[in-house]
Amino acid sequence: MAGQMVEIRWHARGGQGAKTAAMFLAEAVLKKGKFGQGFPEYGPERRGAPMRGFTRISEKPIRRHCMIENPGIVIILDPTLMDSPAAACDAGVGAGTIFVVNTTDSIEATQKKLGVEGAIVHTVDATGIALDTIGRPIPNMPMIGALLAVKDLLTLKELQDALVEQLGSKFSQAVIDGNLAAVERANKELVSA
Repeated sequence: MAGQMVEIRWHARGGQGAKTAAMFLAEAVLKKGKFGQGFPEYGPERRGAPMRGFTRISEKPIRRHCMIENPGIVIILDPTLMDSPAAACDAGVGAGTIFVVNTTDSIEATQKKLGVEGAIVHTVDATGIALDTIGRPIPNMPMIGALLAVKDLLTLKELQDALVEQLGSKFSQAVIDGNLAAVERANKELVSA
């Protein structure tokens, strides 16, 4: 990533934690001396409605403050959004775009749904992992753990330290422990072509 900006677009439904994940990841890289920017974009602001989040990470100050139209990485927290033309998960992407998709479908089936020639597709059952580890179907933190398996933005330890620091004053130790286990499992259980 030497000097190059990483632009990540998150696709989710309201309540799945994409806003939190986009902002959390941006804040976490600050500890490594990098620059980070994370923000959401909502349509109708309600739980279950499609929404997008954005994260930029760079070695240099980030001067751009617009939505990410041509992401290098697309993270899809809700696989049903791949079937929705309105969600436009494939907008502005092309060969070489990395997709990390929360699904139990195969890589081949996911590639076919996305329909992006030359895309690099990875899958993980983030919802299943979240249910197992924190008892709630919120796939955001497992998806960050999976992302770190394909892109060197933080080490797993740095992510876990950031989780403890940022969640420590807001959540119980059980929730923190569940999230720590979720990111580690997703990092190890990511499926790649």
